[in-house]
Amino acid sequence: MDFELDDDQRAVREAVERLAERHAGVERARELAAKQAYDSALEEALDEAGFLDVALADGAGPLEAALVVEAVARAAGGVAVAAAALVAPAVAGRSLPRPVALARGGDPSPVRFGAHARTLLLADGDEARVIPLEAGDVAPVASSYGYPLGRVSADLGGRGESLGPGSAERLLRFWRLALAVETAGVMAAALEATLEHVKQRRQFGRAIGSFQAVQHRLAECAIEVEGSRWLAYEAAAHGAPAEAAALAAAHATRAAETVFAETHQLSGAIGYTHAHPLHVSSMRLQALRLEEGGASAHRRAAARARWAGRG
Repeated sequence: MDFELDDDQRAVREAVERLAERHAGVERARELAAKQAYDSALEEALDEAGFLDVALADGAGPLEAALVVEAVARAAGGVAVAAAALVAPAVAGRSLPRPVALARGGDPSPVRFGAHARTLLLADGDEARVIPLEAGDVAPVASSYGYPLGRVSADLGGRGESLGPGSAERLLRFWRLALAVETAGVMAAALEATLEHVKQRRQFGRAIGSFQAVQHRLAECAIEVEGSRWLAYEAAAHGAPAEAAALAAAHATRAAETVFAETHQLSGAIGYTHAHPLHVSSMRLQALRLEEGGASAHRRAAARARWAGRG
């Protein structure tokens, strides 16, 4: 893959960014988090503009969907765009009733957007299953991580439509890719909030962003963000191969630890307050870096993809 988007891909990203400026943002994210709510208005706007089905359009695919996911994540959008726009088209081959949530059978961990989802894509053994959700299938879970959460009922296995033997592996590949893309977008937002802070915060008569030690640490964060973004783009461009998707997720979730720590240190105690924009991004990073087993699980998946079956 070239490290350059083509004109159509840039147009997709710029159009989503403009839409997100109108319908998303930090203030909107705070409002939704306070109510543990889902941003149905943003989802509707993305749907009407065709962005949730971009992966199914002629001449487009996972990379274009990844651009949509990243832009929405960077704008603090409170919607399950990764599951709807990137994972569902790749695994089910069609749009699914939204919101869409992702889960693994037997995992008791809370599911992002689960309490508001109409459809669950479940990795159930060797199969992926499309499960229409009914009242009581997912119990809301209180969240401080910027996403509404829900806990899936343990008896959903076997329900819904099976996507066939081996489909669970495809679901997990695209889930890891989605995590990598989303994490890259949220890290970029955290870095942007920190850059604004260090331009304004003054010490010893100068903006702290003018100090070389601070600039070095910001540069390291920028490298982590760009590396995560382009590993995710490459995996998306090639259709989420198992090893590439797992490595992209492992790198992004590991990078999220660095970006979380550095941005909070450079922002000081104010970054932990709800009043500061960094809080919105950094708490989401905590949720993303632990989803689907976290970096260690992604690394194991990459190792299996590379060496499984070799003598």
